[in-house]
Amino acid sequence: MKKLTILVLRSFAGPLLLTFLISLFVLLMQFLWKYIDDLVGKGLDWMIIGKLMVYVSITIVPLALPLSILLSSIMTFGNMAEHFEITACKSAGMSLQRIMRPLIVTAILICITAFYFSNIILPMANLKMNALLYDVRQQKPALYIKEGVFYNGIDGYSIKIGKKDSDGKTLHNIMIYDHRENRGNTNLVMAESGSMVMSEDERFLILTLLNGTSYEERQSSPGKNNKPLMRSEFEEQVVRFDLSSFTMTRTNEQLFKDNYQMLNLKQLTLAADSIEKRLDQKKEDLFHRAKINYSILPDSTNKTLTHREVKLQETGIIMNFPQDKRAMIINSALLSARNMKSITDDIITDLDGKSRVLAKHRIEWHRKFTLSFACLILFFIGAPLGAIIRKGGLGLPVVVSIVLFVCYHVISISAEKFAREGVISPFEGMWMSSFVLLPVGIFLTYKATTDSALFDKDAYTRFFKKFSRKQKPI
Repeated sequence: MKKLTILVLRSFAGPLLLTFLISLFVLLMQFLWKYIDDLVGKGLDWMIIGKLMVYVSITIVPLALPLSILLSSIMTFGNMAEHFEITACKSAGMSLQRIMRPLIVTAILICITAFYFSNIILPMANLKMNALLYDVRQQKPALYIKEGVFYNGIDGYSIKIGKKDSDGKTLHNIMIYDHRENRGNTNLVMAESGSMVMSEDERFLILTLLNGTSYEERQSSPGKNNKPLMRSEFEEQVVRFDLSSFTMTRTNEQLFKDNYQMLNLKQLTLAADSIEKRLDQKKEDLFHRAKINYSILPDSTNKTLTHREVKLQETGIIMNFPQDKRAMIINSALLSARNMKSITDDIITDLDGKSRVLAKHRIEWHRKFTLSFACLILFFIGAPLGAIIRKGGLGLPVVVSIVLFVCYHVISISAEKFAREGVISPFEGMWMSSFVLLPVGIFLTYKATTDSALFDKDAYTRFFKKFSRKQKPI
């Protein structure tokens, strides 16, 4: 028994680790492809990129783990069935459930770990990833001045270089516009040549200009329209450009901590209850406003209408009022209706926004459990399916796994979207994929236990031949 347990666990551990790393790598490449424009050309330190990749890898575990469990379970039992190891165990009096028992315990332990991961580790990883990604996306592109093109990356300056020597430091035909005073192109410096170096702390760009001329158009004197132009020549002039805006600054992570993706179960419950209380208060305010505007309407003397007059208004009998008061009553009623409609529209818009936020919190609350449950369901789909198809390796099991996982993912994403829009409840949206796949797992487990020829084409061929013989007339 111990040898069988070790054999099954060893057969499962290798494919699980391999498929998990492959899934993680594919999803990580998808993230890089999505944000490649925000990462390239900004001179980011490798430490920053490394941290971002680690955080992203943690956040995509909820996608990679179910797929790897499904694929590895199919591969494990497919290999065992293909090499008649399952047949040998059954001939020794062991049931499929007994063979699966070590992996069932392993799957349950993985589910418990996945729940802890979703509730504790994932919120912290989301917080750090989103804060770091925000800083990276706000980072300016690295300093790179091309020949013959105006460079506007340095605040307050527009620089153009005619030619740059191969050493990357010696420059020719330099033109610099100074826009720090926001008065347009009124300050220009031109030089025949120069050199460009960075300061030791890389906080300043030092540009030494040789044989140049500076032009400055001054503001006109009060009461005069003339704008004096000052022109001066120089043999050497040093210009220092502040590069502090190119230094990456880290945003305080506490600014992101209230997002629903950064909260654990307890925090999500408290946040959702708080939002729900504000929703109830808004609804109560709306009802109170509607009640006041309906029951208290100004009459010709700006007093509260009597019950008989309200009844007349309810039946629309305006003819019972004096002729000279009807226009004022109608205008007052229209004004009150417009005000009420405007207030109602604002409150409804606010209610709709808060309802969507509440739905996101409820969805995230259920997500803490659905990851663990999905891992267990996909195991009970993959293990019996591998025993039925009797194929191991990375061929047919990969195809079947991808098809099943795509179905699971499409159902999950679609149902979650419906829950976000309020079409269905968050509970239904987050558990729909599990409820759909649970009968599939039960069915496949039953078929594998009874040695069903579910994927045996010869069995279907014999069935159709037998059916066709019954249809032939005697």
